[in-house]
Amino acid sequence: MKTLAKLSFCATLLAAATAGAQEDCGPVAIDPVAGATGARVENYAAIFESCAKDGEMRLATRRMRVDGDSLLLIVDPQTLQTALARAACWRCAATTDAEQADTRFLQALRPPPEGSRPPALVNAGLIHGKGAGSYVTGDLCPSQKPLDRDFIEEVAAQGPGTPLTLAVSGGWIAHHGADFAWLQEKRRSGALAITWADHSYSHPFAPGLKDVQNYLLRPGVDLDREIFETEKILIAHGETPSVFFRFPGLVSDAALLEKLRERHLVALGADAWLALGPPPRDGSVVLVHPNGNEPGGLKIFSRLLKSGRIPLPLRPIVEAP
Repeated sequence: MKTLAKLSFCATLLAAATAGAQEDCGPVAIDPVAGATGARVENYAAIFESCAKDGEMRLATRRMRVDGDSLLLIVDPQTLQTALARAACWRCAATTDAEQADTRFLQALRPPPEGSRPPALVNAGLIHGKGAGSYVTGDLCPSQKPLDRDFIEEVAAQGPGTPLTLAVSGGWIAHHGADFAWLQEKRRSGALAITWADHSYSHPFAPGLKDVQNYLLRPGVDLDREIFETEKILIAHGETPSVFFRFPGLVSDAALLEKLRERHLVALGADAWLALGPPPRDGSVVLVHPNGNEPGGLKIFSRLLKSGRIPLPLRPIVEAP
């Protein structure tokens, strides 16, 4: 009887340990901390690994430690959805772009045909999406002005879980804590399904300089720092970076695009920058600036939305490539 009781007790402990391990291997949710900086995210590194767990496969593009936990930033290679995962829960091995070439993710990263673009590029990358409807994106460049919450509310009024892509600079997050927390609550409540695109950390810009000498093309700009510091501050605040990156000013060149692909990020452009260009059509990637710096574009958006000229439905950007 003692032996049976001992075996039963051990089985109970094993079952509890197994259940705990399964729970530990679920989705990672990092508690947001007001005023958090990228320093909360340690040993941040770009990787490219194929990872397996319970019959699932993901691609890992970043490795890090947060609050003592070893984590991965993983991508579903078919849906392009990203998530944070515990490294100990996945069996990972280095992979290559060639080995993953048939996945939708790698196809989205595929460069344009050689010779189809000039050396200096404006609006390179994904500028128009598949299917009907439109893809609404808002840039949050560093700004002294507050978030235009009326625009956010107007998008949210389209229905629960309305998709919205926000291309956010790390510098904007660092100086707009209350506005960022308000956006996070919109996401957590289900009012909006926000995709966080990277818009560089500092968004370098000097008035009067030509594009080929400006933005991320300015001498001395460290693209890795611009990418990673924004990803880190998003993670430090409990959010998950997507696979999308929007160049400041939509300005890049062939070298920047290649470096972006090496970091496994999809360049996000726009074919309907409302303050500057034509109205959207089915499949358009719509661009506005809700950071307070471009109210004219928001007025155009509101007018087009009310008149039925913003193609519906509003769609998540992961469906565009």
